[in-house]
Amino acid sequence: MKRSESGFTLIEFLVAMAIVALIASAAGATTLQLFASTERSNDHMTAVRQVQNAGYWISRDALMAESTDNVTTPPDFLILNWTEWGYDDDSTYHRVTYSFQDLSDGIGKLKRTHEINGVVSAQTLVAEYIYYNPDDPDNTTKASYESSVLTVQIAAAIGEANEIKEYRVWHRPNF
Repeated sequence: MKRSESGFTLIEFLVAMAIVALIASAAGATTLQLFASTERSNDHMTAVRQVQNAGYWISRDALMAESTDNVTTPPDFLILNWTEWGYDDDSTYHRVTYSFQDLSDGIGKLKRTHEINGVVSAQTLVAEYIYYNPDDPDNTTKASYESSVLTVQIAAAIGEANEIKEYRVWHRPNF
């Protein structure tokens, strides 16, 4: 080869390609890890939002409730009753039933049905991805009423993400 000829030798070219391949594989692995981490984070935030939404609705209704019926057989989960006292026997009777819908492998939706004077006035989808499995008492959605305190544990599971939160609502004082 003449000195005036310039270019890369085969060895230099192979070394450069190996370096480029290492950098590309590291960048690809980082990108895949970033996407997987983002999906896990999104699943966890979805589970948190579903638990918070269910807790909000149940706490809101429980604060108004005069009586609580704890139902242990699906699809019904919890029943709350209260009265809006009116004048001259013009009272309004409220009943809210929380029930599971579309339970599949322990994951389903939590629905709220509000009745006024025995007539259904509203049905609301409160939360999705709610976990209910009576064979897993520590991690499942459950409710109990003892010593004037309604304790509700809400569990949500989506993908590999799980969220469990316990809500306690004290019975309102009767005046």
